[in-house]
Amino acid sequence: MMMVAVESLLPNKIWVVSFGLLFALNVLINASNLESKEYESDRINELPGQPQIPMLSQFSGYITVNEEHGRALFYWFFEAQSQPNVKPLVLWLNGGPGCSSIGYGAAAELGPLRAGKNGAALEFNRYSWNKESNLLFLESPVGVGFSYTNTSSDYTRIDDGFVAEDAYTFLVNWLRRFPQFKDHEFFISGESYAGHYVPQLAELVYDRNKNRNKFPYINLKGFIVGNPETNDYFDNKGILEYAWSHAVISDQDYNEAKRVCNFKNDDWSPECNKAMTVVFNRYKEIDIYNIYSPSCILNKTSSVADDFVQSYKFERMRLPGGYDPCFSTYTAEYFNRKDVQKALRIEYRGLSDSVKWTVCNDSLFRTYNYTVFSVLPIYRKLIKGGLKIWMYSGDADGRVPVIGTRYCIEALGLPLKTPWTSWFHKHQVAGRIVEYEGLTFVTLRGAGHLVPLNKPKQALALIHSYLSGQHLPTRP
Repeated sequence: MMMVAVESLLPNKIWVVSFGLLFALNVLINASNLESKEYESDRINELPGQPQIPMLSQFSGYITVNEEHGRALFYWFFEAQSQPNVKPLVLWLNGGPGCSSIGYGAAAELGPLRAGKNGAALEFNRYSWNKESNLLFLESPVGVGFSYTNTSSDYTRIDDGFVAEDAYTFLVNWLRRFPQFKDHEFFISGESYAGHYVPQLAELVYDRNKNRNKFPYINLKGFIVGNPETNDYFDNKGILEYAWSHAVISDQDYNEAKRVCNFKNDDWSPECNKAMTVVFNRYKEIDIYNIYSPSCILNKTSSVADDFVQSYKFERMRLPGGYDPCFSTYTAEYFNRKDVQKALRIEYRGLSDSVKWTVCNDSLFRTYNYTVFSVLPIYRKLIKGGLKIWMYSGDADGRVPVIGTRYCIEALGLPLKTPWTSWFHKHQVAGRIVEYEGLTFVTLRGAGHLVPLNKPKQALALIHSYLSGQHLPTRP
């Protein structure tokens, strides 16, 4: 009887176990579907004026970084054109402070879709960096582009630390929304004042990766910055010396500024301000961000010189040079279109119910709390930490010139690995390259402040070399 009882119960037990397994499997499938639906809700099927590009997979949306204050950052993400499941994830940041990574990086420099003339349509960029990586653009901090806060006092608190914390929170929450990328190799990139944002965010990720019990692990491998503001003393010294060495100012202007300016001081003397006013007035006729490029004559307002001398820490992004020096006018026209904003699912949850999108937020640019004189200590720390660190400079930029960046690198005192040499693209000298223990520096010949805009082919070769580990060619 006992045997019969056990045998009679056995099918029921099997059924119970099987049902349990099926239930657990169903829960996992549903959870996976929920995850999928979450990021799929951010997918962009097509933007107004977008060319037909079969391999283009793009998303946009908001990531909340502070629920209490109602703070959310806007992103635009492009999967890699091939093998997105294995290629690295690259975050791009623009600087300013106050300038949009959507308006500059994505829609004018290295994204696959560029705003065309008069903002009427988008054009495919054959040299987009999403050929090499999954490419994430972030409008940071709040007040930039479509990013917003519901708490007005936030704007009085914005400094480098505030920006880094919000960017870190964004990254953690974005990877939760897109969990398929959480194990990918991760790199941070950017230009200009992102010379502060990028290493500071890298340091925050690096430090918090050490405490996995408290913080999620992010697979950070390194960072790459272009024409980066790095150290106020060396950067400002470089501005003056570049203007003189490239025949922008006279010997007399140069000698006077050298005599009265001590760039090691946090505040310039009245005599130095006067001398530097003369220097920046010489740039009124040309584009300081690309001294050999034509300037845009559309909607021309105040000059860099006028803005800069109000405070030496101000950096107003004028309309830089490139294929079309008026490109930022076109991006503004495109992103202010209602049909474009609807396709991007733009939210107006900030202090007003409508926001005019601008390439750069001048008010944020002026109210930003500049508290960090130099990020060189971060370089020393992260070089010791083994991160892959590259810096590059377009050598026609007068605002964050190659001279100042070379001074910064020299101050690190790194052992030389491979001496200064030319690198080539299509049998022509594309720039110079020098390798130190822990850092590589690359110049791009004839490029201005926005390297991927001015020299897209060479910039693509640069990021390919950085991500793949393949050397830039040093022979024609």
